[in-house]
Amino acid sequence: MITGLKPKGFVWIIQNRLAVSDRIGGNGFQHRRVRREEEINWIIREAKVTSVVNLIVGHPNQLSYQEAGLATFSCPVEGSPTQRQVAQIHELLDQALAAPSARALVHRETVDDVVAGLMAGYLMASGLLSDPIIAAAVIQEIIGRPLGPDGRSLISI
Repeated sequence: MITGLKPKGFVWIIQNRLAVSDRIGGNGFQHRRVRREEEINWIIREAKVTSVVNLIVGHPNQLSYQEAGLATFSCPVEGSPTQRQVAQIHELLDQALAAPSARALVHRETVDDVVAGLMAGYLMASGLLSDPIIAAAVIQEIIGRPLGPDGRSLISI
């Protein structure tokens, strides 16, 4: 019986609505099928996530997510995202969170500056915050580390 395992780096950006984590199942050569299954089980049963927004090039785990009943959205980002990709990610998040009971998980290989900056930018784009300085401070508090220049550059795009 798979009991579930909280994904590495998992944190709610908007409590019980929008979360981020490292790649489900581990990243790079550390990726393991059993760990992926346990983490998918956890995000469904414990976090009650309904969709996954994947920012990794190559759509890893997409079939596993769909088989588990999760809606999937993808916008592969290599390096820093373009303005077009930022707008596309915000649109995907709006779609993923459209239903009142929806809960979305955004992931990349790790919760890096790009993920943090995109989330701060989304808080502003969605109207939850209106000041980029406050958005940066909020995200730093949530993810528990400073936001670097790559992340800060994504807040007001």
